[in-house]
Amino acid sequence: MVVSPSGQIDARPGGGPYNAARTLARLGAEATFFDRLADDAFGRLLGERLAEEGVVLGVPEPTGKPTTLAVAALDRAGAASYRFYLEGTSAADLGYEMLRKSLPPDVSAMYVGALGLVMEPIGAAIERLVVTDVPADALVLLDPNCRPSAVADRDGYWRRIAGIACRADIVKASVEDLAYLYPGVPPSVAAGALLDAGSRLVLVTDGPRPALAFLPDSVLAEEAPSVTVVDTIGAGDAFGGGFLGWWTAHGLGQADLHRADLVRQALKAAQAAAALTCTRPGADPPTLAEMKARNWWP
Repeated sequence: MVVSPSGQIDARPGGGPYNAARTLARLGAEATFFDRLADDAFGRLLGERLAEEGVVLGVPEPTGKPTTLAVAALDRAGAASYRFYLEGTSAADLGYEMLRKSLPPDVSAMYVGALGLVMEPIGAAIERLVVTDVPADALVLLDPNCRPSAVADRDGYWRRIAGIACRADIVKASVEDLAYLYPGVPPSVAAGALLDAGSRLVLVTDGPRPALAFLPDSVLAEEAPSVTVVDTIGAGDAFGGGFLGWWTAHGLGQADLHRADLVRQALKAAQAAAALTCTRPGADPPTLAEMKARNWWP
């Protein structure tokens, strides 16, 4: 639910991996969304939007619990602050066995993160799935997308993020995420800690400022295209989806993450996807045609 500075309320389908799945599909990837949708009006709307984009619903059985709700309050510059209604809602209602049985055997990449890592039982299910069931050669991108107001147990949350990060090939985080996970530590030091823990690449976003890519032996920076911002909802999700979409569209995988030249091109695509998302209300990621029309798809 998006609340404008004037008090206007607008219902917009969204959520971190949901937005990423739609981004990937719009950029030409075959995407499957893994979460539980509700058997209510909002749940049906969410499912219809996924179907329109060609996203497969990995867990088709709906739940009788109500749709999970985020309230995004916009300031005059279009930046959003969030509050969440999570307890007893649909997104949390997914256990490990159902998730494991729904995992495609030919999965080549997985995008994981956001509020799914906070709620139960889905949080524990995701952690177990990533650590024990995702194929070793599948590329895993972790976007913690930290929402401190939704975290009841910070230590437990940190252990979950750290456990998944050890398996993740790519960690995508904002400077705010890193400040929450590594308080008092510069983003470059936090990124170095994630690399030391096992990640091959750490992507750091900072609003309109350049995005950084930390590799074990180098750091890359990429400016964001200049656009007129309507709001920032879903921009980070489009960034992660844009990076992964470009990477997989070019047939790249884990073994290519050391290639700085390729990382830079994917970083450009990610910045462009995020920028275009900011030009319209809600989480509305760009299509491949839009990216190509602006020469923003390297």
